[in-house]
Amino acid sequence: MLHVSGLVKTVPGGRTLFRGIDLALAPGEFVAITGESGAGKSTLLNLVAGLDSPDAGSVHIAGTDIASLDDDGRTRLRRDRIGFVFQAFHVLPHLDLAHNVALPLALQGREADESLAAAKAMLESVGLGGRDDAYPRELSGGELQRVAVARALVHRPDLILADEPTGNLDPDTAARTLALFVEQVRHAGAAVLLVTHSTVAAAVADRSLVLSPAGLVERA
Repeated sequence: MLHVSGLVKTVPGGRTLFRGIDLALAPGEFVAITGESGAGKSTLLNLVAGLDSPDAGSVHIAGTDIASLDDDGRTRLRRDRIGFVFQAFHVLPHLDLAHNVALPLALQGREADESLAAAKAMLESVGLGGRDDAYPRELSGGELQRVAVARALVHRPDLILADEPTGNLDPDTAARTLALFVEQVRHAGAAVLLVTHSTVAAAVADRSLVLSPAGLVERA
């Protein structure tokens, strides 16, 4: 599903974030990456998503080398094959929950009725059934992250990229949200690449890796 080979990334000033990153995810596999602050975990996700370009190396998603795609091609790849879950939720405040969750389907050009029906079913699956017409301002942080999980999965992507999805939540809410996230992505059969500071979050993955300047190493 995902194959990363020899990624190198430097930042302004010439500091090398990492060198020689190699990573492979099989369909449905869940991999967590931890590392010190500033190690480049979020940068690695951006490289995988085609939102940034490496100094060397390659990223293939479902057999497609993202470097071979133009901007429109990378946008279509993200739209059709990738779901995103962020620490800051990125739920749109002016849209109700159903329309927030339906957004990936709308971007694919799906019919409005079909998109909203799928969004309402996803909200039901994350425990927010009956709140389709609520607005983000009415929700708690944990509920907002549930909306974000529903939105990430509604278009049935092959790959989920999750950046500190429980980082803004208190420990109890984080634990419940993490359990729901794992349940939903396992049910969807999506591959997951999760970056996190939390060893608790990393422990739910099939494999846990540590990002260092030298590359990725298996967590002991």
